[in-house]
Amino acid sequence: MERNTPVTVIPIADMRRGKPMPAANVPASALADTRGRKIRDLRISVTDRCNFRCVYCMPKEIFGPDYKFLPRSELLDFDELTRLVQIFKDRGVTKIRLTGGEPLLRKNIEHLIENIAALGGLDIALTTNGSLLAKKARSLRNAGLERVTVSLDAIDEPTFQKMNDAEFPVSDVLEGIDAAAAAGLAPIKINMVVKRGLNEHSILPMAEHFRGTGHILRFIEFMDVGSTNGWRMDDVISSGEIVERIGAVHPLEQAEPHYSGEVAERWRYRDGAGEIGVISSVTQAFCNDCTRARLSTEGMLYTCLFAQSGYDLRGMMRGGASDDAIRDAISGIWQQRDDRYSEIRTAETAAERKIEMSYIGG
Repeated sequence: MERNTPVTVIPIADMRRGKPMPAANVPASALADTRGRKIRDLRISVTDRCNFRCVYCMPKEIFGPDYKFLPRSELLDFDELTRLVQIFKDRGVTKIRLTGGEPLLRKNIEHLIENIAALGGLDIALTTNGSLLAKKARSLRNAGLERVTVSLDAIDEPTFQKMNDAEFPVSDVLEGIDAAAAAGLAPIKINMVVKRGLNEHSILPMAEHFRGTGHILRFIEFMDVGSTNGWRMDDVISSGEIVERIGAVHPLEQAEPHYSGEVAERWRYRDGAGEIGVISSVTQAFCNDCTRARLSTEGMLYTCLFAQSGYDLRGMMRGGASDDAIRDAISGIWQQRDDRYSEIRTAETAAERKIEMSYIGG
């Protein structure tokens, strides 16, 4: 099967007409989009491959054994990625998150982390399914990684394996979480995507397993990312319902966000046993505070998780563009940004073909 490529590739020279490109050397403090949202976070997908076939991300019927992933020559190499991180840092980015696919499948990813850490002044995190974390946690920390987020959609074996559809045992993921904590990658966040009829019965068991551990469990509403996960509004368990279910057994109180634009709404246990988070991109859109840009495995810049098109930075780099030219192009793209998909989601927009999560990262 051919890989599911993006719907539209927008060369930098063909950005929306009628809006001027920014002047050179625009200070990072001035780099804001049309809604006043300043760029701060860059999420980098380092591979489009994954060893899981999660039903909400890379369903096996689409991403089967004949699926053609990107050839290595199309992936940004570590020097190219480091160069772009420096350029984004110049434009105001302070947080880097490495994603995939499964980022720990990218060979020698520790070298990339070392390169990024050497730039200084960046908060570096990584999102993983945890399958390789027990083996890699110490080397990742030594390379300069600061935090990890682990995707875990159930604590019981049958449900977890039904979700990952790869017969991978939950015990190995839990071992990876323990190894990450021992290596100093803390606080660890655990992400659970909740889909009605599949794993909502695991909400309370997950909460009880991670209460008192110091890890932060976050529940994510099932989202219409991409076009292959069969999303329906009827399958969404709202964050409000999740909080009610947990709070009925373990009383909760809302906590203040750590910073403006934090995607997870924080709730802490009244007995002091830690906190949970809920990410409500379906029922309580947070587009108004979104500060995230996304870089795909092959160097496409996307300004929204639900994008239908992206901008070709790899083409600029391999075509000989200078850092200044790329820096100004990024400024122009961000300053023209007006994305607010979750605020305007309808049945029609949800059905539109969008970039797959496995390609753009979460």
